[in-house]
Amino acid sequence: MPNRFGWFFRSHRWVVFWRAILHNGDMVIRPAHVDDATRICEIVNHYAERSLMLHRSLESVYAGLREFFVAEDDAGLVIGCVAMEIYWRDLAEIRSLAVAPEIQRSGAGKALIGACLDDAKRLGVTRVFAMTYENDYFRKLGFSEVALDSLPEKIWRECLEWYNQGHRHETAMIVTLP
Repeated sequence: MPNRFGWFFRSHRWVVFWRAILHNGDMVIRPAHVDDATRICEIVNHYAERSLMLHRSLESVYAGLREFFVAEDDAGLVIGCVAMEIYWRDLAEIRSLAVAPEIQRSGAGKALIGACLDDAKRLGVTRVFAMTYENDYFRKLGFSEVALDSLPEKIWRECLEWYNQGHRHETAMIVTLP
């Protein structure tokens, strides 16, 4: 197993493990592994079944696995996940942010977003957005609301399709990185 507290080489790129504190122990933020896909689906789809986020199929998680980070507790259980998709040279999206219900408000979500923002900086991406119902949460993390039509057409077209199917509108939130 790679060193949990530093850099290691993986898939022809340098990746870092982030270490954070949970209320009752340690947490590691790391790139997702193939063995994490089922747990990612469980956590995300828990909220999707309550119409709080989009459903992710196991196939879509495997297809996008390189985009995911997971939060792992000190027992090795995946307790949260997030994906970051690059849209353009200066724009990325945070997707599928979800934390196991029993550990909400533990700091895992903030740590997962922090991992995405650090990765975006490493890649040279200067703006990161999220489509969310949790405006206040993202606002506390430095994001601000932006008009949906200021984002690439592909994004707002998907949002309109979702809305036209009877789902409520998410808010576009964006942060500019130094």
